[in-house]
Amino acid sequence: MAFRFFENLIDPVAAPGQHASRLLGTPVPTQSPPPGLLAFYWYFIRQARLLFVLLFLAGLVVALLDALIPVFIGRVIAMLSAHQPGSLFAEAGASLAGMAAVLLLARPSSIFLQNLISQQAINAGVTSLIRWQAHWHVVRQGWAFFQEDFAGRLSARVMQAGPALRESVVQAVNAVWYILVYGTGAVIYLATADLWLALPILVWFAAYCTLLRFVVPRLRDRAKAASEQRSLLTGRIVDSYTNILTLKLFATADEEDAVVRDGMRSLTAAFQRQMRLITLNGLLLSTLNATLLVGMAALSLSLWDQGRIGLGTVAAALPMAWQIANISGWVAFNVAGIFENIGVVQEASRSIAVAPTAPDAEGAQPLRVTEGRIRFEAVDFAYAGAERGVLQKFSLDIAPGERVGLVGHSGAGKTTATNLLLRFFQPQAGRITVDGQDIAGVTQESLRAAIGVVTQDTALLHRSIAENIRFGRPEASRAEIERAAAQAEADGFIREVQDWRGRTGYDAHVGERGVKLSGGQRQRVAIARVLLKNAPVLVLDEATSALDSEVEAAIQQQLEGLMAGKTVIAIAHRLSTLARMDRLVVLEQGRIIEQGTHAALLAANGAYARLWHRQSGGFIES
Repeated sequence: MAFRFFENLIDPVAAPGQHASRLLGTPVPTQSPPPGLLAFYWYFIRQARLLFVLLFLAGLVVALLDALIPVFIGRVIAMLSAHQPGSLFAEAGASLAGMAAVLLLARPSSIFLQNLISQQAINAGVTSLIRWQAHWHVVRQGWAFFQEDFAGRLSARVMQAGPALRESVVQAVNAVWYILVYGTGAVIYLATADLWLALPILVWFAAYCTLLRFVVPRLRDRAKAASEQRSLLTGRIVDSYTNILTLKLFATADEEDAVVRDGMRSLTAAFQRQMRLITLNGLLLSTLNATLLVGMAALSLSLWDQGRIGLGTVAAALPMAWQIANISGWVAFNVAGIFENIGVVQEASRSIAVAPTAPDAEGAQPLRVTEGRIRFEAVDFAYAGAERGVLQKFSLDIAPGERVGLVGHSGAGKTTATNLLLRFFQPQAGRITVDGQDIAGVTQESLRAAIGVVTQDTALLHRSIAENIRFGRPEASRAEIERAAAQAEADGFIREVQDWRGRTGYDAHVGERGVKLSGGQRQRVAIARVLLKNAPVLVLDEATSALDSEVEAAIQQQLEGLMAGKTVIAIAHRLSTLARMDRLVVLEQGRIIEQGTHAALLAANGAYARLWHRQSGGFIES
């Protein structure tokens, strides 16, 4: 019961804005964590702050009880010297029983409580909560954010942030009490016997603080550098695995080894610099502790020899010095761990404590699609660092239910126009409206929910085929999923698929990015997903480019039904797939140069006609 009670104190998947626990803290805002280190820590810690307060108090109790052990040893020695054999238990039995109760009952109970708080509640619950909310923020970044970094490095930072932040706080809580309780308790106890006995501890403490002040900041910086190299190496390795087919096709294993080898050497060098400092710190600390122990022994024996202190005090002073020496090593190790983890948190925060790259406007409302009219109004757009804009004063009015094909050479701005419609990027000038609503003022979720998209490069999630199709409509039934697959000419091959665990058909998993399926099969699953979504606006960006002619012809019949009553924007280099569109819009260097039906444009004998006649095998030549 105790285990389950503490394990259920934290909801590990509470999103920002929700209570991780109504009893233990307050929810954090949905804005990204602040970039400042202390503010970044507090963003997560405040959600379980009472747990950390309890851990702080439990640590105090454990430290106080541990500090009593040398005192008990001294009292036992004093009793032995003060009592004759046969009278000890009769005269001092109550004191001995009290000390035994502390050691047998109070100390194990307090350690058990401390472990329940740290292990059952904090280690599992808080760690997962930090990871979950870090992922929650990162996954809501704009598309451009992910184009600027390794997926592997981002995932490494998200996974490392939780344990590093948790461990640094827990270690700090424990270290504070051991430093205060052991140091202060030892000074007070020994000073009451003789002021000189406090001197070795005070001198040692000053030297110990000086050592920590020298080591800790340097260790933090070196830990951060090592963490950066580790994240970078993880990103490179994941990048290799993600693009393994390209590596195999181009036989570049040796070249890729060199990239990873360089990263491994950099990580090793950074880790070695960190370890050098830890080893040096160990040498200095062990020398300092040995000096404390020898100095305390020499001083206490000298004072006893002079008759200034009793045997019990000597018996307490020596183990107390030894205990302080041992605890100092533990504290130093923890302090080193604290700042090593702080370095990891600082490095991870560079991807987590980032303002959204494409946030919804304040007060954004859900998009309401009543007809499906789309208008591009004098839109200008250029990618960052580009000398020339991709779209220039681009204006296009698409009537409700109209099927429009965008035609042009690569780089003419066709896909950029659809990406702007989906708000993956923001135009520098002009605006885009859907049924009169400026898409800059609506929520991105509602905008993309109203648009079904099939792209040329279809990547599936490493889940079952049914789950991939259900992405179009999460609440869809199995029958609806299978009906959409049949309409996309996918049901036949799906029923024959089997994965490495023996799962078959719609339950078979497709591998990372869908590698278990061919390009044409992935495309048909993607079309089934959009068929199931049944959105009022449809974007087809080379939707059938990965299909053979026979399958494409069969799917075209289904696409005709899919497009019925919808506003459609289609892109294809194979012009024959666009010939049945209501209107074709020809782009050149981000401008519309002509538009009309297929027949009208051929009759005009302009740019479209030249593209049509120059096609080889039905594709636009570069």
